[in-house]
Amino acid sequence: MTDPAASIDATRFVDLNGAAYSLRIEFQWLNPELADAPIALFLHEGLGSIALWKGWPQMLCDRLNFRGLVYSRPGYGRSTPRPPEEKWPVEFLHLQAQQVLPALLDALGIGAQERSRMWLIGHSDGGTIALLHASAFPEALAGLAVLAPHVCVEPMTVRAIEQARVTYETTSFKEKLKAYHDDVDSAFYGWNDAWLNPAFLHWDITEEIASIRRPLLAIQGYDDEYASMLQIDKIKAAVDHTQLVKLTQCRHSPHRDAANAVNDAISAFVRKHRC
Repeated sequence: MTDPAASIDATRFVDLNGAAYSLRIEFQWLNPELADAPIALFLHEGLGSIALWKGWPQMLCDRLNFRGLVYSRPGYGRSTPRPPEEKWPVEFLHLQAQQVLPALLDALGIGAQERSRMWLIGHSDGGTIALLHASAFPEALAGLAVLAPHVCVEPMTVRAIEQARVTYETTSFKEKLKAYHDDVDSAFYGWNDAWLNPAFLHWDITEEIASIRRPLLAIQGYDDEYASMLQIDKIKAAVDHTQLVKLTQCRHSPHRDAANAVNDAISAFVRKHRC
Protein backbone atom coordinates (compact mmCIF):
# COMPACT_ATOMS: atom_id res chain seq x y z
CA MET A 1 0.00 0.00 0.00
CA THR A 2 1.28 3.47 -0.88
CA ASP A 3 2.78 5.46 1.97
CA PRO A 4 0.56 8.54 2.58
CA ALA A 5 3.67 10.67 3.03
CA ALA A 6 4.79 9.70 -0.47
CA SER A 7 1.39 10.76 -1.81
CA ILE A 8 1.79 14.18 -0.20
CA ASP A 9 5.24 14.62 -1.74
CA ALA A 10 3.87 13.74 -5.19
CA THR A 11 1.06 16.30 -5.17
CA ARG A 12 0.94 19.28 -7.47
CA PHE A 13 -1.12 22.47 -7.33
CA VAL A 14 -3.46 24.31 -9.67
CA ASP A 15 -5.12 27.71 -9.23
CA LEU A 16 -8.84 28.15 -9.74
CA ASN A 17 -10.04 31.71 -10.21
CA GLY A 18 -13.77 32.33 -10.44
CA ALA A 19 -16.02 35.33 -10.01
CA ALA A 20 -16.53 34.55 -6.32
CA TYR A 21 -13.38 32.63 -5.39
CA SER A 22 -9.62 32.24 -5.81
CA LEU A 23 -8.41 28.82 -4.77
CA ARG A 24 -5.24 26.74 -4.80
CA ILE A 25 -6.03 23.05 -5.13
CA GLU A 26 -3.65 20.18 -4.47
CA PHE A 27 -4.02 17.25 -6.84
CA GLN A 28 -2.25 14.09 -7.88
CA TRP A 29 -2.29 11.94 -10.98
CA LEU A 30 -2.06 8.17 -10.59
CA ASN A 31 -0.74 6.00 -13.44
CA PRO A 32 -0.14 9.08 -15.63
CA GLU A 33 1.72 6.93 -18.12
CA LEU A 34 -1.61 5.37 -19.16
CA ALA A 35 -2.35 8.37 -21.35
CA ASP A 36 -5.16 6.72 -23.30
CA ALA A 37 -6.87 5.08 -20.32
CA PRO A 38 -10.09 6.38 -18.76
CA ILE A 39 -9.86 8.53 -15.64
CA ALA A 40 -11.15 7.52 -12.21
CA LEU A 41 -11.68 10.74 -10.25
CA PHE A 42 -11.77 10.28 -6.47
CA LEU A 43 -13.88 12.51 -4.21
CA HIS A 44 -12.96 12.28 -0.53
CA GLU A 45 -15.09 12.22 2.61
CA GLY A 46 -16.02 15.15 4.84
CA LEU A 47 -12.77 14.99 6.81
CA GLY A 48 -10.65 13.61 3.97
CA SER A 49 -7.83 14.73 1.72
CA ILE A 50 -5.42 13.21 -0.77
CA ALA A 51 -3.29 11.83 2.06
CA LEU A 52 -6.20 10.34 4.00
CA TRP A 53 -7.15 8.12 1.05
CA LYS A 54 -3.78 6.42 1.64
CA GLY A 55 -3.15 3.67 -0.93
CA TRP A 56 -6.68 2.74 -1.94
CA PRO A 57 -7.08 4.91 -5.08
CA GLN A 58 -3.82 3.51 -6.46
CA MET A 59 -4.96 -0.03 -5.67
CA LEU A 60 -8.26 0.46 -7.48
CA CYS A 61 -6.69 2.21 -10.49
CA ASP A 62 -4.23 -0.64 -10.88
CA ARG A 63 -7.11 -3.10 -10.74
CA LEU A 64 -9.09 -1.15 -13.38
CA ASN A 65 -6.04 -0.24 -15.48
CA PHE A 66 -7.20 3.39 -15.25
CA ARG A 67 -5.50 6.69 -14.68
CA GLY A 68 -6.50 8.25 -11.37
CA LEU A 69 -7.09 11.85 -10.35
CA VAL A 70 -7.16 12.61 -6.63
CA TYR A 71 -7.52 16.09 -5.13
CA SER A 72 -8.22 17.82 -1.84
CA ARG A 73 -11.25 20.07 -1.88
CA PRO A 74 -10.96 23.69 -0.68
CA GLY A 75 -10.61 23.68 3.10
CA TYR A 76 -8.83 20.32 3.19
CA GLY A 77 -5.36 18.86 2.91
CA ARG A 78 -2.93 21.34 1.41
CA SER A 79 -5.57 23.18 -0.62
CA THR A 80 -6.66 26.72 0.25
CA PRO A 81 -8.04 26.58 3.80
CA ARG A 82 -11.42 27.87 4.87
CA PRO A 83 -11.17 31.34 6.47
CA PRO A 84 -11.74 30.90 10.23
CA GLU A 85 -14.87 33.07 10.25
CA GLU A 86 -16.44 31.45 7.18
CA LYS A 87 -19.43 29.14 7.67
CA TRP A 88 -20.19 26.86 4.75
CA PRO A 89 -23.78 27.21 3.53
CA VAL A 90 -26.33 24.41 3.38
CA GLU A 91 -25.64 24.11 -0.35
CA PHE A 92 -21.88 23.63 0.15
CA LEU A 93 -21.94 20.19 -1.51
CA HIS A 94 -23.80 21.60 -4.51
CA LEU A 95 -21.14 24.29 -4.88
CA GLN A 96 -18.40 21.67 -4.93
CA ALA A 97 -20.25 19.52 -7.48
CA GLN A 98 -21.47 22.23 -9.81
CA GLN A 99 -18.76 24.92 -9.60
CA VAL A 100 -15.46 23.79 -8.09
CA LEU A 101 -15.24 20.35 -9.72
CA PRO A 102 -16.02 21.63 -13.25
CA ALA A 103 -13.52 24.47 -12.73
CA LEU A 104 -10.86 21.94 -11.68
CA LEU A 105 -11.49 19.80 -14.77
CA ASP A 106 -11.22 22.90 -16.96
CA ALA A 107 -8.00 24.03 -15.27
CA LEU A 108 -6.43 20.60 -15.79
CA GLY A 109 -7.43 20.56 -19.46
CA ILE A 110 -9.78 17.59 -19.16
CA GLY A 111 -12.11 18.10 -22.09
CA ALA A 112 -15.50 16.75 -23.04
CA GLN A 113 -14.17 13.59 -24.68
CA GLU A 114 -12.12 12.59 -21.63
CA ARG A 115 -15.00 13.47 -19.31
CA SER A 116 -17.33 11.21 -21.26
CA ARG A 117 -15.06 8.25 -20.33
CA MET A 118 -14.45 9.35 -16.74
CA TRP A 119 -15.74 7.55 -13.64
CA LEU A 120 -16.42 9.34 -10.36
CA ILE A 121 -15.57 7.41 -7.19
CA GLY A 122 -16.91 9.21 -4.12
CA HIS A 123 -16.95 8.43 -0.40
CA SER A 124 -19.45 9.96 2.07
CA ASP A 125 -19.65 13.72 1.29
CA GLY A 126 -17.59 12.91 -1.80
CA GLY A 127 -20.24 10.39 -2.82
CA THR A 128 -22.88 13.10 -2.50
CA ILE A 129 -20.78 15.44 -4.64
CA ALA A 130 -20.49 12.70 -7.26
CA LEU A 131 -24.29 12.26 -7.30
CA LEU A 132 -24.89 16.01 -7.57
CA HIS A 133 -22.33 16.36 -10.38
CA ALA A 134 -23.84 13.47 -12.32
CA SER A 135 -27.34 14.92 -11.89
CA ALA A 136 -26.25 18.41 -12.99
CA PHE A 137 -24.35 17.07 -16.02
CA PRO A 138 -26.40 13.99 -16.98
CA GLU A 139 -24.80 13.55 -20.41
CA ALA A 140 -21.23 13.66 -19.07
CA LEU A 141 -19.24 10.86 -17.42
CA ALA A 142 -19.09 7.13 -18.07
CA GLY A 143 -20.49 6.27 -14.64
CA LEU A 144 -20.04 6.60 -10.90
CA ALA A 145 -19.57 4.51 -7.78
CA VAL A 146 -20.51 6.02 -4.43
CA LEU A 147 -19.52 4.65 -1.02
CA ALA A 148 -21.65 5.55 2.02
CA PRO A 149 -23.16 8.60 0.29
CA HIS A 150 -25.64 11.00 1.88
CA VAL A 151 -28.87 12.07 0.17
CA CYS A 152 -30.81 13.16 3.27
CA VAL A 153 -30.21 13.79 6.97
CA GLU A 154 -31.07 11.06 9.47
CA PRO A 155 -31.19 11.58 13.26
CA MET A 156 -28.34 9.07 13.63
CA THR A 157 -26.23 11.22 11.30
CA VAL A 158 -26.69 14.28 13.47
CA ARG A 159 -25.90 12.31 16.63
CA ALA A 160 -22.71 10.91 15.11
CA ILE A 161 -21.54 14.32 13.91
CA GLU A 162 -22.27 15.84 17.31
CA GLN A 163 -20.20 13.08 18.91
CA ALA A 164 -17.41 13.70 16.40
CA ARG A 165 -17.23 17.30 17.64
CA VAL A 166 -16.90 16.14 21.25
CA THR A 167 -14.21 13.67 20.23
CA TYR A 168 -12.32 16.32 18.25
CA GLU A 169 -12.36 18.79 21.15
CA THR A 170 -11.61 16.39 24.03
CA THR A 171 -9.33 13.64 22.69
CA SER A 172 -6.21 13.17 20.55
CA PHE A 173 -8.33 12.97 17.38
CA LYS A 174 -7.38 16.52 16.38
CA GLU A 175 -3.68 15.70 16.61
CA LYS A 176 -4.17 12.63 14.42
CA LEU A 177 -6.02 14.64 11.77
CA LYS A 178 -3.17 17.16 11.59
CA ALA A 179 -1.19 14.59 9.59
CA TYR A 180 -3.68 15.03 6.73
CA HIS A 181 -4.50 18.77 6.76
CA ASP A 182 -2.36 21.91 6.85
CA ASP A 183 -5.20 23.68 8.71
CA VAL A 184 -7.03 20.99 10.66
CA ASP A 185 -9.64 23.37 12.14
CA SER A 186 -10.52 24.48 8.62
CA ALA A 187 -11.29 20.90 7.63
CA PHE A 188 -13.09 19.86 10.79
CA TYR A 189 -15.27 22.88 11.51
CA GLY A 190 -16.11 23.49 7.85
CA TRP A 191 -17.66 20.03 7.72
CA ASN A 192 -18.99 19.87 11.27
CA ASP A 193 -20.60 23.31 11.39
CA ALA A 194 -22.30 22.78 8.03
CA TRP A 195 -23.85 19.45 9.00
CA LEU A 196 -24.95 20.75 12.43
CA ASN A 197 -26.59 23.87 10.99
CA PRO A 198 -30.28 23.55 11.97
CA ALA A 199 -31.25 24.45 8.40
CA PHE A 200 -29.42 21.35 7.20
CA LEU A 201 -31.92 19.07 8.94
CA HIS A 202 -34.27 19.57 5.97
CA TRP A 203 -31.63 18.91 3.31
CA ASP A 204 -32.71 16.18 0.86
CA ILE A 205 -31.47 15.68 -2.70
CA THR A 206 -33.39 12.55 -3.67
CA GLU A 207 -35.63 14.32 -6.19
CA GLU A 208 -32.68 16.20 -7.66
CA ILE A 209 -30.62 13.09 -8.41
CA ALA A 210 -33.44 11.53 -10.45
CA SER A 211 -31.86 13.13 -13.52
CA ILE A 212 -28.80 10.82 -13.34
CA ARG A 213 -28.52 8.85 -16.58
CA ARG A 214 -25.16 7.14 -16.29
CA PRO A 215 -24.46 3.77 -14.62
CA LEU A 216 -24.54 4.14 -10.84
CA LEU A 217 -23.21 1.78 -8.17
CA ALA A 218 -24.05 2.54 -4.53
CA ILE A 219 -22.28 0.73 -1.67
CA GLN A 220 -23.21 0.89 2.02
CA GLY A 221 -22.20 -0.98 5.18
CA TYR A 222 -24.80 -2.29 7.59
CA ASP A 223 -22.71 -1.05 10.54
CA ASP A 224 -22.28 2.50 9.24
CA GLU A 225 -22.29 4.78 12.28
CA TYR A 226 -23.30 7.85 10.25
CA ALA A 227 -26.26 6.57 8.21
CA SER A 228 -28.51 3.61 7.50
CA MET A 229 -29.45 1.71 4.36
CA LEU A 230 -32.13 4.36 3.87
CA GLN A 231 -29.52 6.40 1.99
CA ILE A 232 -28.85 3.98 -0.84
CA ASP A 233 -32.44 2.69 -0.85
CA LYS A 234 -33.57 6.26 -1.57
CA ILE A 235 -30.97 6.48 -4.35
CA LYS A 236 -32.39 3.31 -5.90
CA ALA A 237 -35.94 4.69 -5.63
CA ALA A 238 -34.89 7.90 -7.40
CA VAL A 239 -32.56 6.31 -9.98
CA ASP A 240 -34.03 2.93 -10.86
CA HIS A 241 -30.99 1.65 -12.77
CA THR A 242 -28.78 1.95 -9.65
CA GLN A 243 -27.03 -1.24 -8.56
CA LEU A 244 -26.81 -1.63 -4.78
CA VAL A 245 -24.18 -3.44 -2.73
CA LYS A 246 -24.92 -3.89 0.99
CA LEU A 247 -22.00 -5.10 3.08
CA THR A 248 -21.97 -6.85 6.44
CA GLN A 249 -19.29 -6.07 9.05
CA CYS A 250 -18.70 -2.73 7.37
CA ARG A 251 -18.89 0.73 8.90
CA HIS A 252 -18.71 4.18 7.26
CA SER A 253 -15.57 3.54 5.18
CA PRO A 254 -16.26 0.54 2.92
CA HIS A 255 -12.97 0.97 1.03
CA ARG A 256 -11.13 0.43 4.32
CA ASP A 257 -13.50 -1.92 6.14
CA ALA A 258 -14.24 -4.21 3.19
CA ALA A 259 -11.64 -3.31 0.57
CA ASN A 260 -11.70 -6.62 -1.29
CA ALA A 261 -15.48 -6.67 -1.61
CA VAL A 262 -15.55 -3.02 -2.70
CA ASN A 263 -12.79 -3.47 -5.27
CA ASP A 264 -14.50 -6.57 -6.66
CA ALA A 265 -17.85 -4.79 -6.90
CA ILE A 266 -16.47 -1.66 -8.57
CA SER A 267 -14.28 -3.64 -10.98
CA ALA A 268 -17.17 -5.86 -12.06
CA PHE A 269 -19.48 -2.87 -12.46
CA VAL A 270 -17.01 -0.86 -14.52
CA ARG A 271 -16.23 -3.88 -16.69
CA LYS A 272 -19.94 -4.39 -17.31
CA HIS A 273 -20.52 -0.78 -18.37
CA ARG A 274 -17.19 0.20 -19.91
CA CYS A 275 -17.54 1.72 -23.35
